[in-house]
Amino acid sequence: MSTHATDPDAAGAITPGAGITYASSGVDTAAGDRAVELMKTSIAASMTPSVVGGVGGFAGLVDVSGLREYRRPLLAASTDGVGTKVVVARALGIHDTIGQDLVGMVVDDVVVVGARPLLMTDYIACGRVVPERVADVVRGVATACVAVGTPLLGGETAEHPGLMGEDEYDVAGAATGVVEADRVLGSDRVLAGDVLVAMASSGLHSNGYSLVRRVVSRAGWELERQVPELGRTLGEELLEPTRLYAKTCLAMIGALGSEAAPSPVHALSHVTGGGLAANLARVLPAGLIADVDRSGWVVPPVFDLVRRLGPVSWDDLEAALNLGVGMVAVVSPESADAVLHVAEGSGIPAWVLGGVHRAEEYEPQGRLVSGTKGADGGTVDVFGQYRTA
Repeated sequence: MSTHATDPDAAGAITPGAGITYASSGVDTAAGDRAVELMKTSIAASMTPSVVGGVGGFAGLVDVSGLREYRRPLLAASTDGVGTKVVVARALGIHDTIGQDLVGMVVDDVVVVGARPLLMTDYIACGRVVPERVADVVRGVATACVAVGTPLLGGETAEHPGLMGEDEYDVAGAATGVVEADRVLGSDRVLAGDVLVAMASSGLHSNGYSLVRRVVSRAGWELERQVPELGRTLGEELLEPTRLYAKTCLAMIGALGSEAAPSPVHALSHVTGGGLAANLARVLPAGLIADVDRSGWVVPPVFDLVRRLGPVSWDDLEAALNLGVGMVAVVSPESADAVLHVAEGSGIPAWVLGGVHRAEEYEPQGRLVSGTKGADGGTVDVFGQYRTA
């Protein structure tokens, strides 16, 4: 298994005889080795029986011989980061929670197509390797990988002096999963009459932080400020980790489907950048329209706080933040109750969000959203007024 071998970027040509060392150029390989030692236990905890080898190799290995049981296995891959939420983590000196954000952003995108995650990798770029800080980040990633049953198979910590400030860092990750070709979820399965089941977010998740940070900065609020409507400090709320949906979604697919009958879960939409309507439209086929009544749930306090503090319009919030909905399942109507039961059994609040209709038989009521993120598919009609606590 390859895990966070430090492969720093050279800081420039060294003039012979000048007495310049790699360390004086800003790269501390010993610190990189120390970081690896600190994170080894956390990484080992994420290993599954399919992993072959140990820490320190050039590449990680996973045994996929079980894929012989698939008729036509398709590999699903996704990569992402956590955006400027890292700035909040740095400001508060809390670095482990963003690891869960990273896993949520990556693994849950793989699960959306119905794929079972096989492995996760991560990448940390920093201006200076602080072993304890790097280990905290990776510990968060590894802990979340344990929660979703996916090994953290490999990673990299890169020290980039001159490119990033000493205390700056960024994180990214990638995941690979597998799904039977005839079990892939997506727009081609969605039918008129299907029901939308919303699964609650845990908060802001990991999108829209450039907007949120701008609002907080202009208002002059400190991250340590106690906010009564949040029941904690602003910083604690902003660092709330992204909810992990992978196991719940896979449980829905598996519990409600069989070899003889495909799952009545037809599509999943992970509500990330762009908000609810933009991401839901990506999994609808052309000719169908989904209705979403904004009054169907109570928007969590943090979103209304951002709106009032900005001020930010509801339209702008809707286009940037999840507003309390982190994942949507598009399911057959007779299975909606069962899907709700699975979600709630996993501790995730869920509710019926709306339905799917033939466009020619539907009278739009609000803002229509389609053609988002390169997907030429269906439309989402968002109407009504949001309810706040």
